[in-house]
Amino acid sequence: MPLQSNLSGRGSTKAVDTQNDGKSFEELRQECLQNGTLFEDPDFPAVDSTIFFSQDPPVPIEWKRPKELCDNPKFIVGAADRTDICQGQLGDCWLLAAIASLTLKKEALARVVPHDQDFERRYAGIFHFQFWKHNEWLDVVVDDRLPSVRNQLIMLHSASNNEFWSALLEKAYAKMHGSYESLKGGSTMEAMEDFTGGVGEVYETNQAPGNLFATMKKALDRGSMMGCSIDITSSAESEAKTTTGLVKGHAYSVTGVEEISVRGQKVQLVRVRNPWGQVEWNGSWSDDSREWGYVDQSDKNRLLQNSDNGEFWMEFGDFKRNYNKVEICNMTPDALTDAKRHWEVSLFEGNWIRGSTAGGCRNFIDTFWTNPQFKLQLEDADDEDDVCSVVIALMQKNRRALRKEGLDMETIGFAVYDAPEEEDQLGKDFFRYNASKARSKTYINMREVSERFTLPPGKYLVVPTTFQPHHEADFLIRVFSEKKAGALEMGSKVDADLPDPAPPSSREEETDEEKGLRRLFEQLAGDDEAIDVLELQQLLNGVLSRRKEIKFDGLSISTCHSIINLMDEDSTGKLEFQEFKVFWEKMKKWIMLFLSFDTDRSGKMSSYELRSALKAAGMTLNNKLLQLVGLRFADGNYDIDFDDYLTCIVRLENMFRVFQAMDNHKRGRVKMNMMQFLMLSMNV
Repeated sequence: MPLQSNLSGRGSTKAVDTQNDGKSFEELRQECLQNGTLFEDPDFPAVDSTIFFSQDPPVPIEWKRPKELCDNPKFIVGAADRTDICQGQLGDCWLLAAIASLTLKKEALARVVPHDQDFERRYAGIFHFQFWKHNEWLDVVVDDRLPSVRNQLIMLHSASNNEFWSALLEKAYAKMHGSYESLKGGSTMEAMEDFTGGVGEVYETNQAPGNLFATMKKALDRGSMMGCSIDITSSAESEAKTTTGLVKGHAYSVTGVEEISVRGQKVQLVRVRNPWGQVEWNGSWSDDSREWGYVDQSDKNRLLQNSDNGEFWMEFGDFKRNYNKVEICNMTPDALTDAKRHWEVSLFEGNWIRGSTAGGCRNFIDTFWTNPQFKLQLEDADDEDDVCSVVIALMQKNRRALRKEGLDMETIGFAVYDAPEEEDQLGKDFFRYNASKARSKTYINMREVSERFTLPPGKYLVVPTTFQPHHEADFLIRVFSEKKAGALEMGSKVDADLPDPAPPSSREEETDEEKGLRRLFEQLAGDDEAIDVLELQQLLNGVLSRRKEIKFDGLSISTCHSIINLMDEDSTGKLEFQEFKVFWEKMKKWIMLFLSFDTDRSGKMSSYELRSALKAAGMTLNNKLLQLVGLRFADGNYDIDFDDYLTCIVRLENMFRVFQAMDNHKRGRVKMNMMQFLMLSMNV
């Protein structure tokens, strides 16, 4: 079942301690104070690999504590301000732009940067910060050893040489993602969400709605965080300075939106900050431009800081012409709406696993249907309209931390369909003949893709996917709606409809096929008129080898053991001919299923089709079980040969039948002691 909760970036939910030893910040600080030692973080040590995972540092790095860098270090000087943030050697301007926006939201800042720490009272060389990650708040502890060269910080630092909150914040964020290098390149939205737990939306300025200025102003007025950037067409343009003083491929923060009167005309202005703390726009409305000479003195005093601090004003038209993208992180999903609304959120966590649930986008129709599917029921329209407002946000998890393993962001997106009444996983034919009702604008290799929709009340199917099939990742999907919405994961049912087989025919009524099988059986059976596992293997391999449309290297002993465990009613460890005849009828059905799902006539079945084949055999598995089955039985090409298919289907039927026999009250759960568990496990 999905986790249902109210979204708020400012909630009071207790943060989860993240140290490997399970100790909290307070416990660790108290230990250091009692021992008279300064904290050294074993989870994020002061070594080169903490900075870079793909290279050696270009110069020797010294790890220094603030008290080794200046005489009177302070955690925060005065109040945390956006001018406290200057970029270092790391390409994480996206993070710095988000931190600059965070300083404008004092309540959110106080959660991310707890103020119960300094370099004076109870100083122990330990600090902590809180970040939102995958729907929970984490408390991340760091020591205060910072990378430096010649007594100068080389990463994020404050304009004041004795202020260290921003440098320590960057270190804690790097720890959460595995290293400083993991922070190279990114979206401002990513960090904004990690600072608030909010939901992001992206606007392309050349396709923006006519009310973009009003939207931006409303967003800032309601506490949202905002960034902007200029696209690049090649890596050579990254961080390239234009003639107007702007930098391409660089993340800026939007810190103000104002409309003022100049000579009786309304002028719309946007205030932008370069996280470098310098290099500013030099066009109209820049610090020294003549336009400010026509502004009322009170407005000029309120808006203009005539200094090279990286912050500047632009006329909104110039802003749209120069910046390509605006990213808004809403502290709550209703931040861009006129009315105060209470939004509901349904949250799901899932996986794309190759061979079972990594189906790729709709271009790959043969596997698209195997992606995780979620049903959304919108029953009540919004208060003002006849439609339902919905924000769907798909996030891939832990991709920065996986960079050191050679993995980066997957290209992700999602589609929304009108859902039929059935509540189980929808198959290939549904998607072949039904177009999507809504979808993400594009597939993109960002951590999160989100879109806002207005949909009529009804039932919908949300299908999150990677662009290419067979690409693995973990994901989180959040669905926000104004009115409470029903939501459930499709394909979560586990069940089996296994009617008892028909009794075997008498010897007098045997068909020619059965008479032929009897002759083979009697040739192998001894005086006890039964066959053991080796004889069963010889019999089945001899019969099945004549089926040229089936590809396999012969049935394994393991498969034959499973067959005997399923069919040996009298527990002799052998099969009598009557037991074998019952199995043969099952086998013929399973062979027909195998051939019907071998659509390319390769003699093997695609692991993605296993769900359908098992369902046709009477067995329904959920995604987690299908993932396990796929990993156990599929080869490197996501194919299953006949031997593995037969092993899988025989073992599953055996397990279902044993469970159903023990489930006397038909409640879907049983009690068993260790002996029963071991016997069951051994016999499967």
